[in-house]
Amino acid sequence: MTAMPSTGSAPATAGSSATAPAAPVGSNAVAIDNFKFDPATLTVPVGSTVTWTNKDEEPHTIAAKDGSFHSPTLDTKGTYSFTFTKPGSYDYICSIHPFMTGTVVVTA
Repeated sequence: MTAMPSTGSAPATAGSSATAPAAPVGSNAVAIDNFKFDPATLTVPVGSTVTWTNKDEEPHTIAAKDGSFHSPTLDTKGTYSFTFTKPGSYDYICSIHPFMTGTVVVTA
């Protein structure tokens, strides 16, 4: 009987992983909520992967002002991840809503 609930919970876990909002929660996660990036500034060490998750009902993008990264359009619950391999300060916007701005600071 115990095996049955475990089997039932495994697909639910797989489904949660597929949507990925739970996985990136932590120091390398940025939420897009209420037409804002949260946190607006994130500091991570070189080699870190940052994951953005769209929690709005509207589509958004993540576009570096220097052109170093650009996400596809993210619908509700959509995610985008980028690995930062060089130290520096990376300013970004939502190209659909350019008043939305954020910064990732990458430390050596």
